Amino acid sequence: MTKRTIFIAVMLLSGIAFLFPQSPVRKLPASTEARIDSIIRLMTLEEKLGQLNQIGGTWYDTKTERLNEEQTAMLKAGQIGSFLGITGAAETGRIQRIAMEQSRMKIPVLFGYDIIHGYSTITPIPLAEASSWNPALVEQSAHIAALEGSAIGVHWTYAPMVDIARDPRWGRIAEGSGEDPYLGSVLGAARVRGFQGKDLLQYGSLLACAKHFAAYGGAEAGRDYNTVDLSERTLREVYLPPYKAAIDAGAWTLMSSFNEIGGVPASGSSWLMTDLLRKEWGFTGLVVSDYTAVMELMNHRIAKDSTEAGIVGLSSGVDIDMVSRIYLRKLAAAVRSGALAESVVDEAVRRVLRVKFVYGLFDDPYRNARPEKEKELLLAPEHRAVARTMAQQSIVLLKNEKELLPLSKGGKTIALIGPLAGNDHRRDLVGTWAWAQKPEHVVSVIDGITAKLPKGSKLIYDKGCEIESDSGYRAQKAVAAAKKADVIVAVLGEAQRHSGEAASRSNLDLPGRQRELLKALAATGKPVVLVVMGGRPLTLQWEADNIPAIVEAWHLGVESGNALADVLFGDYNPSGKLPVTFPRNLGQIPIYYNHKSTGRPLVPTDKYTSRYLDVPNTPLFPFGHGLSYTSFQYSAVTLSSSSITKDQSLTVSVSVTNSGKRAGEEVVQLYLRDDVATVTRPVKELKGFKKVMLQPGETGTVTFTVTSEDLSFYGLDMKKRIEPGTFTVYVGGSSADGQQAVFTVLP
Repeated sequence: MTKRTIFIAVMLLSGIAFLFPQSPVRKLPASTEARIDSIIRLMTLEEKLGQLNQIGGTWYDTKTERLNEEQTAMLKAGQIGSFLGITGAAETGRIQRIAMEQSRMKIPVLFGYDIIHGYSTITPIPLAEASSWNPALVEQSAHIAALEGSAIGVHWTYAPMVDIARDPRWGRIAEGSGEDPYLGSVLGAARVRGFQGKDLLQYGSLLACAKHFAAYGGAEAGRDYNTVDLSERTLREVYLPPYKAAIDAGAWTLMSSFNEIGGVPASGSSWLMTDLLRKEWGFTGLVVSDYTAVMELMNHRIAKDSTEAGIVGLSSGVDIDMVSRIYLRKLAAAVRSGALAESVVDEAVRRVLRVKFVYGLFDDPYRNARPEKEKELLLAPEHRAVARTMAQQSIVLLKNEKELLPLSKGGKTIALIGPLAGNDHRRDLVGTWAWAQKPEHVVSVIDGITAKLPKGSKLIYDKGCEIESDSGYRAQKAVAAAKKADVIVAVLGEAQRHSGEAASRSNLDLPGRQRELLKALAATGKPVVLVVMGGRPLTLQWEADNIPAIVEAWHLGVESGNALADVLFGDYNPSGKLPVTFPRNLGQIPIYYNHKSTGRPLVPTDKYTSRYLDVPNTPLFPFGHGLSYTSFQYSAVTLSSSSITKDQSLTVSVSVTNSGKRAGEEVVQLYLRDDVATVTRPVKELKGFKKVMLQPGETGTVTFTVTSEDLSFYGLDMKKRIEPGTFTVYVGGSSADGQQAVFTVLP
């Protein structure tokens, strides 16, 4: 038996800057800042406001993506600083040439686009990628997106979304990393590094935009665009850390969110955009509003008209008004009337120009206007290879009774059933935010399994039903096919449209008649493997009670079928772990692992404790859960000391042994609990993880370093502190299990 030692240093919040060093340039040279000031002095007020004006091209009306007469005139007049949604290296180059050759100031424009999880090479949705718990691979995935984004002439991607989401009814949970601030911070930083690369001036980098600032994922009832109401403590401890991590990783832009927080819309909050972001965190980049978010200050009823909305938005620190054109149309008069100081405009323009300098547009305005790169980079074979690896590691094995999986490789008949298994729903497999994807580029489940089907085996396919409509329901035909098979693989779940923006759901069961179909298949007595595809956790209590093997496959992107077949047949041993808790039913929502204690914690035999009458408190599948085709055993936790002072670190070690017959990867997770504090603390908090590969019989020692930052929290005065007392450390394969040890922080 071999043994190796794996060491990782684990820190939280400001400690993320240790794991992910800050961008090498957070302040530009004085000479560049002086150049920016000189440009501003030469600009008219209308030209300044033009830099703060972002418009969409005609991409949503036609397929030409060419500017209309009005937009072209605005560009020549210096009234457009950036564009949303225009792609194509030739077209962006043509538009840039107008700005550089026909406008008075010759300031280059920025081209932004929502490249969330790939452009042509669509990788798994971000929530799925978070299931990999593999920051290096997530970074590589984002880098591929940046390469393809550069190839289509884009400079700026509106990603990563780093919103913490504890409510799976919210459709945009698909775009983030789940419920945990530490995991969200690590993966948000990885995506920033992937998009921006080591040097923003190199070809193949995109400006990252951390969004949506802030706490957009906390929408009441999981309903998109809804109110967020939470304490400053929860805001700072749960929702803000991933934004800070993204900034520390080098993100130069942020997007303001639609929601309000405690009565103040984020896009009109000077505390959020100026006091916290600029003064406390030292952010020097720009903030762009979300789509018409400045205009929507009127709907929030904190602005009586568009002029007031523009004044509030810009004064609060939102530098660019996306699409609504309020800054351009209304604020010149506001400045001239004295309602808005021109210095406020100048500061916003300064931030916009600073980002354009950072990206090198003043030196090379046409840096991504290279049409030949589109053919070279879009859907490149090496990109698809990474997408396949990413998809493999995103798959989570939720249940596997009697080792039904992996499927046998010889002489078996497989019934492949379900609407998401066939070729007519390939677009649904890529998930949300995949506008440019063509279905013919997506490997369907049936094609992936057919290509992997062992000699002597047979595949029978039947759709069974549609994803959500009653039309096409044909359970009898599907059951007849299933009865001819040795094993049934049912591929069910959500359509593409079910997740993403404006895709909140009040029912998280399998849509339509899919559960009815599954029950009919289970009634055949044949063993059933359920593959669930979608953009969020679904409520799968019946499925977990009645189906022997369940695979959470999410929306996996262009290599969906290949990656799923790799896992089903055992060519890849699943290693994914859930980045979000799966509820038993809707009544448990919100449910998350790092909840607080209560004055009456659960006692199963006592009705008058915090519990439900009709369902356990526990989730169906906990945060961090994920099975393997092998097994892992953990030794007792070893601490370097039983006590430390506030300024000392502690080493936590555990040995993990692959006790099964297959090589496999295990995500070793470290959680801490502050046992007693002056402020209520979570029952446990993730503070580190490491994904390790172990051969059968191999043991690896995983060592974490816990620092003072890991032990600190916001005290009664909302300042960071460490209090003396005992701490419990947990190390294991999920948030619900693990080995424990206790240490003391001395006064």
